[in-house]
Amino acid sequence: MQFGVFTVGDVTTDPTTGVTPSEEARIQAMLAIALKAEEAGLDVFATGEHHNPPFVPSSPTTMLGYIAAKTDRLILSTATTLITTNDPVKIAEDYAMLQHLADGRVDLMMGRGNMGPVYPWFGQDLRNGIPLAYENYALLHRLWREDVVDWEGKFRTALTGFTSTPRPLDGVPPFVWHGSIRSPEIAEQAAYYGDGFFHNNIFWPSEHVKRIVGLYRERFEHYGHGRMDQAIVGLGGQVYMRHDSQVAIREFRPYFDNAPVYGGGPSLEDYMEQTPLIVGSPQQVIDRTLAFRDIVGDYQRQLFLVDHAGLPLSVVLEQLEMLGALVVPVLRREFAAGRPANVPAAPASTGRSSRCGCRIRRRPRRCDPRSWCRPAGVHVNATSSLGTGRSLVIVSAGLSQPSSTRLLADRLSAAVDRQLRDAGIEPTIEVIELRDHAKDLMNHLLTGFPSPGLQAAIDTVLAADGLIAATPIFSASYSSLFKMFFDVIERDGFAGKPVLVAATGGSARHSLALEHAMRPLFAYLNAATVATAVYAASEDWGSAGDVADGSLVVRIDRAGRELATAMAVRQPQPRIDRYADPIPFEQLLRGNVPSD
Repeated sequence: MQFGVFTVGDVTTDPTTGVTPSEEARIQAMLAIALKAEEAGLDVFATGEHHNPPFVPSSPTTMLGYIAAKTDRLILSTATTLITTNDPVKIAEDYAMLQHLADGRVDLMMGRGNMGPVYPWFGQDLRNGIPLAYENYALLHRLWREDVVDWEGKFRTALTGFTSTPRPLDGVPPFVWHGSIRSPEIAEQAAYYGDGFFHNNIFWPSEHVKRIVGLYRERFEHYGHGRMDQAIVGLGGQVYMRHDSQVAIREFRPYFDNAPVYGGGPSLEDYMEQTPLIVGSPQQVIDRTLAFRDIVGDYQRQLFLVDHAGLPLSVVLEQLEMLGALVVPVLRREFAAGRPANVPAAPASTGRSSRCGCRIRRRPRRCDPRSWCRPAGVHVNATSSLGTGRSLVIVSAGLSQPSSTRLLADRLSAAVDRQLRDAGIEPTIEVIELRDHAKDLMNHLLTGFPSPGLQAAIDTVLAADGLIAATPIFSASYSSLFKMFFDVIERDGFAGKPVLVAATGGSARHSLALEHAMRPLFAYLNAATVATAVYAASEDWGSAGDVADGSLVVRIDRAGRELATAMAVRQPQPRIDRYADPIPFEQLLRGNVPSD
């Protein structure tokens, strides 16, 4: 099994000293980290690729070529090679050249990156992210394997009789990983070609990691490259160690709190609980890392991030010494002890290092053309009878308990329930109080991943047959808590979903917010909002919280009837699970690409 480090090359102020390294100092630090990694006995050094501040590694092959001249054994890799915005012809030639310079000690990780503004800088459109990844890699794959290539695609000029130079060392292309943290379509791509799949799971909870890696393993076997447990998997991780775990937490906390990615989000303790971040003793790092096998099975590469968030170079080098002396030797022994003999311990080597006897992966078997056009996704809750159940979900953004917003939502749900039962339909009703998810919503916006509780709430809304969305009105619009929730939900999950919008406020003047704020939001989400929206001002409620205004009672009944009718006549929609039954890659290449 291979162990190493990766860097994103961020230029970040040290929060404990206020010192910000120059770009030159940061680049020199990355070189020092690579040399120290080899000295410490690690196997891999990988650099990211960025084209915007505060990051400096805009030319990975330049850096890796320099490191190749200074090292003898270290595998040189990338933590991301931007397959979407780089020309695949240039990638083919640059990394083949690097192969020759490094005597074959090269592999690379394809990725789309996480910086949307980069796309137009290189003449591309962010909305084409996944199609670009497919087409560009399909060309790159051919350029490394065919001496003369004729090519015509959608995103670059055609090639006629083209030969990329130099050719891959000894005719063997570099090993390729496909990196993704959230896109099952990229896991499908990796499986189709028989390449490796790398999940940089430093931001994601274990259930998500297990699911996307499991999808890759299933599809790897489907395409005929071997059994599921023989698929080539890599994971990311982040560590900070001291012999005393409390010292490690105390030292690392200011760096965590001010980190450019997750700073200002969850607490350090919450982040360690929800993600693979390990701050503690070497033994804690060993124990947590060994537990990754329980999530993804036996895997082949583990890379650690050790130089993020302004950590000084001297501290980073100490971390590498501890990894090399105290952690990695134990991990090698323990991972090897539990690995079945027919499960590879490392990815296929490339170039001259393949002479050691490591296997070279064959070209992918074409999938069965009969499967090209099968429907994608597992259809759950599918039914054809109006007499079967329906699920109604209430999303309430009330800030207090109880709140007038929740009271209004309850009156509306009672009206819908009554109408559905009169039609012979048994409803199930679930309530989501957004105040219970306020902290998790903010953390999701800051870090990019939901907590398990928030994810469960999102899944509940997406699976609903009908939705009541209720919010208090502040400054003539919905609350920020309400908006945050609908900002993190997949737009495609609302297509045609019946929605009743409701709001509360201090006076009737705010009722227009239903029309100029709430309806446009759900129109953008492609939801089917019912004709009657319900607004309740303070004067509409009696002293005991009962509805005082007869006209409000009429509006509640009318809105409830409209939502119940829309739910009854609309068949419960299948929820497509892209992990359970993904679109075959041949179909993806033909343009059947879901929105990103």
